[in-house]
Amino acid sequence: MTSNRPYLIRALYEWLLDNDLTPHLLVDADYENVIVPRQFVEEGRIVLNINPSAVMNLEMTNEIISFNARFGGKETDVVIPPLAVLGIYARENGRGMLFPDELEGAEAEDDPDDTDPTPPPKGRPALKVVK
Repeated sequence: MTSNRPYLIRALYEWLLDNDLTPHLLVDADYENVIVPRQFVEEGRIVLNINPSAVMNLEMTNEIISFNARFGGKETDVVIPPLAVLGIYARENGRGMLFPDELEGAEAEDDPDDTDPTPPPKGRPALKVVK
């Protein structure tokens, strides 16, 4: 099964823009094939403003997020695999989503020997409103 991360990133990006908020990506800069300006990486992470006014040629596919932006006045090409994105959120209020770690591919999910010994709970699921 493919990762849902690229789909969620695109959906949250549009939701943030529709609400006049500034989308930011939190990226694992040490992830394989990430191309970002290394001088702005802190503790292996970088925050990127992906608002349309801050980037050019933004492309978000299931395989790659790429764009051109200015860092310290210098134009820079940025390339990020979606699995390197740790979260997407609004600068103004922090609303958005952080993503859990995912396995490198879906091998563990597709392995028939990897069964869960715990049976699913019986009965109807229950939701509770928390205020």
